[in-house]
Amino acid sequence: MTTETRAYDSARYLDDDDAVEAYLGDAFEEGDPKGIAHALGVIARARGMTQLARDTGVSRESLYRALSEGGNPEFATIIKVMSALGLRMKPSPAGKKSVRKPSSRKKSRNASRKAA
Repeated sequence: MTTETRAYDSARYLDDDDAVEAYLGDAFEEGDPKGIAHALGVIARARGMTQLARDTGVSRESLYRALSEGGNPEFATIIKVMSALGLRMKPSPAGKKSVRKPSSRKKSRNASRKAA
């Protein structure tokens, strides 16, 4: 009897916002631009590359190429992809480990604006 296996694919496990945030956060912590682009590519595949292409105005093929391990996307592409995925970059001081807080996405935008 033979055992069937299949390749590991991180995209299968990025099924909620917290998992996506942790995965991309780890890529940013590593600080490797190619690793960040690759992580965005995995997230894009998990969310749907075709819809992402529509939302960014970048062809699906170009997204696959740019967000692959060997890709070298322009910064504008990274920003477009993150925006279309509902993500943003948040600067923090170098050398300071970010502390992940529980997701506050369930708050309404108006409630967070009133608090500011």
